[in-house]
Amino acid sequence: MVIVMKADATSHDIEQVEQFINTHSARAHISQGEERTIIGVIGYKHQVRREHLLTLSGVEKVIPISKPYKLVSREFKKDNTVIYLNGVAFGNGTPVVIAGPCSVESEEQILETAHIVKENGGHLLRGGAFKPRSSPYSFQGLGEEGLQHLQKAREETGLYIITEVLEAQFVPLVAEYADVLQIGARNMQNYELLKAVGRVNRPVLLKRGMSAQMTEFLMSAEYIMSEGNDRIILCERGIRTFVEYSRNTLDLNVVPAIKNISHLPIIVDPSHGTGRRDLIEPLSLASLAVGADGLMIEVHPHPEQAWSDADQTLDPASFKRLMNRIRHFTEWQEIYQKEISAGQI
Repeated sequence: MVIVMKADATSHDIEQVEQFINTHSARAHISQGEERTIIGVIGYKHQVRREHLLTLSGVEKVIPISKPYKLVSREFKKDNTVIYLNGVAFGNGTPVVIAGPCSVESEEQILETAHIVKENGGHLLRGGAFKPRSSPYSFQGLGEEGLQHLQKAREETGLYIITEVLEAQFVPLVAEYADVLQIGARNMQNYELLKAVGRVNRPVLLKRGMSAQMTEFLMSAEYIMSEGNDRIILCERGIRTFVEYSRNTLDLNVVPAIKNISHLPIIVDPSHGTGRRDLIEPLSLASLAVGADGLMIEVHPHPEQAWSDADQTLDPASFKRLMNRIRHFTEWQEIYQKEISAGQI
């Protein structure tokens, strides 16, 4: 359930509600809004009764939540969550572009890529230092050496970095270097890992599992948020279907659906979503058209030499063209929204 405090509720009122919840075998999750404080009741038992909460000072109303995910739902928080990072914002209406190679292969490679991303207007640098691969014989990443190369790229370009963490035990190490921790599709339901990233002071990018339903996707986000970390960026990266033409099928239905029922920002990864270089540009624009808050694009200075995911990686010229088209699309979208607001459409 969700407790909405009155606009004039004092800090003492909020503390009283929190203490009441804690003494009834539950836990309070407090969200400070611009006008009101919202308190979510986590793991509550039958002892926490709505009628008892309504008697507490400062409480305006108590709303039961029927969905299995509580904290990530719009019932808990009406306004969009906006995640600010290094001058960019996920969820404020301006698309954020995360770009970089699938794997960090060398210092030279990641530095060259970082400058390509920066010069063409990308906002964050991606790159895998630890790589989960389907084959045990494939390149598994450089480990901490890869993290050090990413750190140097951030120092040279100012781009914040996002990289994947594979196991709960490695969360502290990766958090030392990365600005955003990525949970990959294969780990979407690794609950111990989700709880571990929920306890660190880093934004988390959570990718949808390749066979996950939307409810399962949001429940994984709930695991992270229930541990105290509410800076979660959802990422649609394609699901497994009967289609053989592409690596996965990019489920763009999920973007507006999640925006209807959750306050969290959601971006799209058309590189993994299709596995085809020729589909990345049209599906990037389609993702923005349905309301995605950003994109994650694989870019490499020489895709034909990439150690992993070469078929779904853009070269510098293709990335530049994509960024130009994104800028034009964004400008058109702004004009369109202004005309709607003015009643011209």
